[in-house]
Amino acid sequence: TLFIPQNLIKGHTPHLLSNSYKFSAAPIYKFSAAPMSEALNKKVSTASTRLKILLLAFFLGISAWAYKTTLPTPPKKLGSPDGLPITSPRIKLRDTRHLSYTEYGVPKDVAKSKIIYIHCFGCSKYHNPFALKASQAVVEELGVYIVAIDTPGYGESDPDPKRTVKSFALDIEEFADELNLGPKFYVAGFSMGGQVMWSCLKYIPH
Repeated sequence: TLFIPQNLIKGHTPHLLSNSYKFSAAPIYKFSAAPMSEALNKKVSTASTRLKILLLAFFLGISAWAYKTTLPTPPKKLGSPDGLPITSPRIKLRDTRHLSYTEYGVPKDVAKSKIIYIHCFGCSKYHNPFALKASQAVVEELGVYIVAIDTPGYGESDPDPKRTVKSFALDIEEFADELNLGPKFYVAGFSMGGQVMWSCLKYIPH
């Protein structure tokens, strides 16, 4: 702001004012806080970056821990020193898996009818209504041989990670061949076992 006294302006024309008086302004020094502000911003940015890295590392650590807690404990192999003992016979399939089974009724060599029984969900080969409910006298009179198997992943049968509706029917076919049941046998199933019966009718009707 330039201050001009009133007595210098009164009575003078603009031409006289502009030519007769010369005013020089003192140098104006501008003080800026930019360098300090930049340094502060840089420190804040660095601290913020470090905090984000720490939070990310903490989050990843918690996520890894939470994921591990959801994983099931690895199963112990049947028959291994630290695993459960094998209590029933098993048939080894082509892919090295085993199917566990129990036999009931008359010997298969003299049987008139041979039945493979498939248990329901959450059960095992021991939940066999033929063995639990049928009269031994009737079974012998009719000449029935019954073999109940643990489905893959149940009881003492190995799991099948690649199992499909068709694959288990083929397992039963191979199982029957390995057990020498002959060219004809029956399949009986309860509840979930009914699905297996359907797959046998579809994929191994012969």
